[in-house]
Amino acid sequence: MNHTNSRILAALTTVIAAYGCSSARATTPPTNAPASAPKQPTSELVINPNGKDLAKSGTINILQDIRDACGMSDDEAHFEFDSDHVLDRDRRTLRALADCFVSGPLKGRKMSLVGHADPRGPEDYNLALAGRRADNVKVILVAETMAEGNVATTSRGAMDATGTDEGSWANDRRVDVSLGR
Repeated sequence: MNHTNSRILAALTTVIAAYGCSSARATTPPTNAPASAPKQPTSELVINPNGKDLAKSGTINILQDIRDACGMSDDEAHFEFDSDHVLDRDRRTLRALADCFVSGPLKGRKMSLVGHADPRGPEDYNLALAGRRADNVKVILVAETMAEGNVATTSRGAMDATGTDEGSWANDRRVDVSLGR
């Protein structure tokens, strides 16, 4: 094989690999967890560019006692499938939550955020993803003036998952918000 054919073959292999990786990433979680540290959380809120069905998303589940104390509705913030980003439209829910803990009825109280994932994907991947979900919610709350020391995060991964189909898996993809100690 001459030098030109080798370069063409290498270029085609790169294009095929890149295309295959991007389409697999969009539809399924990775089959093995990365050996490196999990992604750093970001306070960037991602707008849902694909108009995906919220039935395929997860939620930020604010427990009833907090919603009652803060005068919040049943609105929930959502996560896309296989994502740790909170949807842009749900920022107001987190802003109201932070306001309640900073200057409202729960002023000075501590908050606990527990990340969860659905059972699909490897255990290590699900633990890391659920942790990033909780961490991203914390970053957003701190950006809304909540004291970082008043928000604790943890991950349960898929340990508490009960779903068996897309609708019930959406309930497994969540961050539970409760009063901390």
